[in-house]
Amino acid sequence: MAALHELTVAELAAQLRAREISAVEVARHFLARAKSHQSLGAYLAVDEEVTLAQARAADQRIAAGEAAPLLGVPLAHKDIFVTRDFPSTAGSKMLDGYRSPFDATVVARLAQAGAVSLGKLNCDEFAMGSSNENSAYRMARNPWDPQRIPGGSSGGSAVAVAARLAPAATGTDTGGSIRQPASFCGITGIKPTYGRASRYGMVAFASSLDQAGPMARTAEDCALLLSAMCGPDPDRDSTSLDVPAEDFARSLNESLEGLRIGVPREFFGAGLAPDVRAAIDAALQEYRRLGASLVEISLPRTELSIPVYYIIAPAEASSNLSRYDGVKFGHRAKQYGDLGDMYQKTRAEGFGDEVKRRIMVGTYVLSHGYYDAYYLQAQKIRRMIADDFQQAFKSCDVIAGPAAPTVAWKLGEKADDPVANYLADIYTLPGSLAGLPGMSVPCGFGDGGMPVGLQLIGNYFGEAKLLNVAHRLQQVTDFHSRIPVAADAAPEVRS
Repeated sequence: MAALHELTVAELAAQLRAREISAVEVARHFLARAKSHQSLGAYLAVDEEVTLAQARAADQRIAAGEAAPLLGVPLAHKDIFVTRDFPSTAGSKMLDGYRSPFDATVVARLAQAGAVSLGKLNCDEFAMGSSNENSAYRMARNPWDPQRIPGGSSGGSAVAVAARLAPAATGTDTGGSIRQPASFCGITGIKPTYGRASRYGMVAFASSLDQAGPMARTAEDCALLLSAMCGPDPDRDSTSLDVPAEDFARSLNESLEGLRIGVPREFFGAGLAPDVRAAIDAALQEYRRLGASLVEISLPRTELSIPVYYIIAPAEASSNLSRYDGVKFGHRAKQYGDLGDMYQKTRAEGFGDEVKRRIMVGTYVLSHGYYDAYYLQAQKIRRMIADDFQQAFKSCDVIAGPAAPTVAWKLGEKADDPVANYLADIYTLPGSLAGLPGMSVPCGFGDGGMPVGLQLIGNYFGEAKLLNVAHRLQQVTDFHSRIPVAADAAPEVRS
């Protein structure tokens, strides 16, 4: 019999429904694994009493004959979602120890579906980063090689799922923060269409880009989670779309015969590492064997997505983070002269270097004399990038390419070069700027035995098709089921 941590969300849900296992048994198992693998830095907060109380309540619901889709299944939340039962820090000292009086909508909806919360997961501070090295508390480490980054900003979520410390996790994706760490850690993650999942209770980074999504081992698991997470929330999130929740697992097994897969020539240029390209090419050939055809397309403004994103996102961040001033909640400097001095010292002490860098960039591009030259121009090009995708979708059904130019790099390798970190988002940023759904699917391994993720991008509201395309690949490959060495035993890591 497979160990509990080897089971997928779908398998755990089925065994729980059949009462072959109990929610308490499963919760205890994953709590023990989280404790024994603390050196990976996946979790920021665990509360055994809270988790087991939720598990006991789930067992009672099962005994009463309830059949919620995720009833008794444990998962963990990226610490960018506020929760009543666990601290909510957004990976920042600014919110150290903060307790929210309410749950984020995504958290509440998963709880309604029966999920049991294992705790809060590590992330780059305020979701700003591509490596998880910007967490104010500790670095998360890639379970395939603990001397490498797991990706970011949802690094803790990717580590927890890859190392089998949780069957699934929530993540957020502003410019690639689900897809890139999913690629680096060899798991499956999907960012839905902007507005599909409520942002209420998600600590804001860039409001026109932030979107919640699930991270799990399989496309089937992501479909189950996404079905519970999505749906309108008009009273609490003005950007929430009036599109009803749906069963994203409904078409997982549809044939791919006749599917047109667009392959952007701009995604296969000089910056793509040969080992990553080999894995992507192999995955595309698998799709040909499954009946799909490959169509060359162009996304001509791909390179412009980096400057556009790093104008728009910091601009929105500078506005969103102005609320952290030490007055009503969060960190406050202990010694200060007057109100202005309190603001300065509080923000200097509470924010990390990357957050300060983005606030300064954002404030600059929004300032008088630069707003028209930078921010408005970036918004115009953003529209052009979205138009490029719509032109491409006239000749294809989904778009496929790499999620990242390379495999995960060594810890500290790019710490002193922020621009090098930014360039690693080149393939995920265009879809984010356009608000399109996108996902990363394990498709092979590159140098050093590190995972490679295939990025799939769909048209608006095309999540079910993306999950179908991903699921069919996972039926003929086993990359998503490979277990990293660090998942079997707590690794010894060098400082």
